[in-house]
Amino acid sequence: MTGRAFPAGLFAGSRFAVAGLGRNGSAVVKTLLAMGAEVQAWDDKSPPEADPAQPRFTAAPIETLAGFDALILSPGIPHLLPAPHAVAVRAREAGVPILSDAEILFQAVRRAGSRARFAAITGTNGKSTTTALLAHMLERAGRPVAAGGNLGTASLALPLLPDDGVYVIEMSSYMLERLHSFHADTACLLNLTPDHLDRHGDMAGYAAAKRHVFDNMTRDDLAVIGIDDDYCQEIAQDYTAQGLTVMTLSVNDAHSVAAIAVPMREAPTLPGVHNLQNALAAAAMAHHLGLDDDAVAEGLRSYPGLPHRQALAGVIDGIRFINDSKATNAEAAEKALLCYDRVVWIAGGTAKSGGIETLTPLFGRIAKAFLIGRDASVLEKTLKEHHVPVEIVGTLEAATTAGLAAAKAHDVPVVLLSPACASFDQFTSFEARGSYFVDILTRLRDSDTP
Repeated sequence: MTGRAFPAGLFAGSRFAVAGLGRNGSAVVKTLLAMGAEVQAWDDKSPPEADPAQPRFTAAPIETLAGFDALILSPGIPHLLPAPHAVAVRAREAGVPILSDAEILFQAVRRAGSRARFAAITGTNGKSTTTALLAHMLERAGRPVAAGGNLGTASLALPLLPDDGVYVIEMSSYMLERLHSFHADTACLLNLTPDHLDRHGDMAGYAAAKRHVFDNMTRDDLAVIGIDDDYCQEIAQDYTAQGLTVMTLSVNDAHSVAAIAVPMREAPTLPGVHNLQNALAAAAMAHHLGLDDDAVAEGLRSYPGLPHRQALAGVIDGIRFINDSKATNAEAAEKALLCYDRVVWIAGGTAKSGGIETLTPLFGRIAKAFLIGRDASVLEKTLKEHHVPVEIVGTLEAATTAGLAAAKAHDVPVVLLSPACASFDQFTSFEARGSYFVDILTRLRDSDTP
């Protein structure tokens, strides 16, 4: 990540309210204060403390939005469904915009006079890999680049880039609902499957949120849309009819696939058809941003992979343990299961709508499943209905130990942690779940060492 700090007086005279002080909210407060803004911040669960050394910072519940320029609401706090947070209601009543930190980043970059370009990536699955892959391509090509958003570094923790720089921002549906002037030079919608329906009401609401990634784009920009699902096909048709420059992608398009076939064969960290879609999208966006075929191919070959996404966590007695903790829904777990002929599967946590019913065509690949977390019994019911050997073991440590024993007993080469569930019942994040998996494996290896 290259760049410099934003000017100290960039938002002097502006007032912002910040609700929620997790990774995003904390970065927003720190950066806005550094830019000269006045900030009032609050978190219902972890109230902040006042800082006598910072007179422009107020730590207090946000009882009124009068006089504020914007409310920056952390992604996890709803402003509409299933029920709006009280501070969001106050903002709407006061006519104060509710924004995401990505919107503030865009405003800050333009206020600072930088013409750095923006690449925005969204979709139900694959957006983190595509974000990291595109940023890697740009970096290898010598372009100033900063990547973050929903992935890794919070948007407002990114530095100020020069005119030839590129911000590569992973956009969740929650972030996309809270944009105003954000303008991507290239934006990508990879795919859509049911997810986060509690926050968007139904698939129509979810799709509407994702469409915001293309807001404010012109004919000079590039909209990249995967069309291997019906929802995205319709969206691509709509934007084409509106006159945007749209590039559609399909893993079934032989011509597009052939163009990156050789470097993909030499890219060990990008297995499976799903990564083919990610690579096609990253390549299309990279070309629009000025990279040639050789630079794209080099980026594919050298891509190191994404933590917790089909990462090799360890090998014990010849058995590979794959950390795919980022698979927080069935569609993501499907991508991993398709990559292996026979696995011991570790799954469970907080199940999404529909559970794992969509994975039934792949159940024949599962030698045995070990289930953890809150909704283990929900997954167990589906697996038993399809005669998959399954055992509820409760914890990830128990599942990993049992998985090793089962893999040895049944001569299975892979133990796959691809939970198909969210992690928040037992862990603070999918990253924490994946890191704990790696720690368990380290202890298991050490215990086997003579």
